[in-house]
Order: sequence, then structure tokens, then C-alpha cells
Amino acid sequence: MRAPLAHPAILSTGQARYNAPSFSCGEPAVSHNDELSLFLQEVADVRPLRSDHIAPVAGNSQPTEAQLARREAATAEQLTQDHLSMEAVPMLDPHDIVGFKRDGVQEGVYKKLRLGKYELQGSLDLHHKTLNEARTALVQFIAECEVRDIRCLLILHGKGERSTPRALLKSHVSAWLPQLPAVMAMHSAERRHGGSGALYVLLRKSERKKAENRERHQKRLG
Repeated sequence: MRAPLAHPAILSTGQARYNAPSFSCGEPAVSHNDELSLFLQEVADVRPLRSDHIAPVAGNSQPTEAQLARREAATAEQLTQDHLSMEAVPMLDPHDIVGFKRDGVQEGVYKKLRLGKYELQGSLDLHHKTLNEARTALVQFIAECEVRDIRCLLILHGKGERSTPRALLKSHVSAWLPQLPAVMAMHSAERRHGGSGALYVLLRKSERKKAENRERHQKRLG
């Protein structure tokens, strides 16, 4: 359905005023030719607009599914990043084992995650980053992975044994991840993947992937 045409704006008195020309009693009348000459003088240095500066309207102006997904991810990224606190998080020990799962995540799935039995599809190394840099990198990485349907990740935050305070980045990353809606579960990694200095992270399925699964299920049902 085409959007209704917008009505012309009504200018208030303070915005613009158009007055009829007035002449004093002794002023000679201005002929049509004189008016035309004056007008041409006024507009002599005015250049016409170049039409090639106007962007053409594409035949198909509807955004693609990938573009919509990226827009949604960018919006979520900005909203989430603005609300991830860099203060007052529970401080952990460098060797603490941490874990989190949302309601609805099956125990079998969570067990496979914490034992490192899922293929790691992406990783992010946050070593040597400030808290602000790490927060930005983490949110952008999670958002991009969700768009690309990458679900099993490894986040390397380090143990922070020499940081002041100890485990500073580890504590913040462990507090931030559960606040991200895309994160379904996380757990400290196995030793071969970084141990207590890293986290396995499981992301939710994208809406596109859910739709594909529903379609396959419907086809199996006939």
C-alpha cells in the first residue's frame, strides 16, 4: 500500500509573511516589461539544480532480509552496549569457574557446552584491552555472530592474575554476557581452550534459522 501524500505545511505568521506590493501616491507605475527586467536581473546569478545530484529511486526499494537483520543487530548492539555497566559487578577470583544458562536450555545441551563438545565456530580474544574496548568488541562480535548464524563461541578474557584488581576483565565479561539477549548459555572453558581464562558461549538461533527449521518440520509432516 502506498503511503498517503503528505499535506503541504502551513506556515505560521512567525515563519513567513507574504505582502502585496504597495506604492506611494507619487511613485510611477511599473510596467510589465520593467517588472520582467527586474526579475531577470534578480535571478541572473542563480544556477539551476543539477539533476544528477538526486538519487534515483531503485525499482525494488524494499530492504533485503540480510539488510534487515544487520539493522536489527546494529540497533540491539547500541542499546545493549549502552546498558552494560562497567561498575559494580561481582568480582571473581582468577581461577573461579563460572557458568550460566537461561530457562529452556536443556541440561544435555548445557553439559555438552561446558565439556567443550560443540564445534567452536568463532572466537574473540580480549587480552590487553581496556574495559571500554572489551565491551565494544564483545557486543559487536556477538551481534555479528547472531547475524551470521554462528552459535558456539570461545571468548578469551584471561584470568587477570596480574591485573588491579585481580580478574577485572574476567569479572566484567562474566557479568556482561548474561545481559545480552542473544546469549543462551556460557561456561568456563576446558583447559585445552583456556580454562578459567576463557568462556564457551552458546547463542540463540536467529529468526531465519528458526523459520528454516519450522519449514523442514512442516515438510516432514507432509
